[in-house]
Amino acid sequence: MGRVTAIVFGMGAVLASAMPAYGDIYREVAADGSIVLTNVHRRERKSVRLRREPPPVSAAAAPKRDTLAAALPYAALVAAAAAEHGLPEALLHALIRAESNYDPRAVSPKGAAGLMQLMPDTARELGVVDVWDPAANIHGGARYLKRLLDMFDQDLGLAVAAYNAGPGAVIGSGGAIPPFAETRRYVPKVLEHYRRLQSGG
Repeated sequence: MGRVTAIVFGMGAVLASAMPAYGDIYREVAADGSIVLTNVHRRERKSVRLRREPPPVSAAAAPKRDTLAAALPYAALVAAAAAEHGLPEALLHALIRAESNYDPRAVSPKGAAGLMQLMPDTARELGVVDVWDPAANIHGGARYLKRLLDMFDQDLGLAVAAYNAGPGAVIGSGGAIPPFAETRRYVPKVLEHYRRLQSGG
C-alpha cells in the first residue's frame, strides 16, 4: 500500500507540552527514505524548517500550523498502530487530521468520539473500552480502516468513504463513493493529505 511515512520527533520533544505553541518544526528525509518531523535541528542532516513564526491572525493559516505540532505527541502511537495493522502511518495521520485535527476530546454531533471519531457501536464492536484513550482510539480506528480496506478489495477511496459514511452507504451506492456532499469533500481531502505526507510535502 505504499511506502510507510514515519512521523517522529527528537529528544527535545519530550518537553513539547511545556514549549510555546509555535516552536520550530523541521522536516528531514531519513536514510530509509521515510519522512521525519522533528523539533531538533540537526546540522548533519538536510533539515528543512517547516515553521518558525507564529501564524498571522488568520483563520485560514492557523489550523494548518497548529496541526503539525498537534501531531507530534501521537506519532509513536500512530506508528505502533500502523505496524500492527499493516497500514501506512501517513494514511492514519491523514484520517486523524480530517476526523479530529488531533483533538482527543473531539465529539461529533452524531456521537463519534476521540482522535479517529469512533461511533459508540463501532467502538464496542472493535473492543475499544475507552474511546478517550488515544492509544485505544487510534488502534481501534486502524483496525476498522484495515477491515474496510479488506471489504472493498484494497480500494483506498472506497475504504475512506466507508470510514466517513459507513460501509452500508458505499454498498448501497453500488460500490461507489456515496453521493453525500460531506463524503464527496472528505475523500479527496484525506487522500490529498495522505499523498502529501508520503511525498514529504
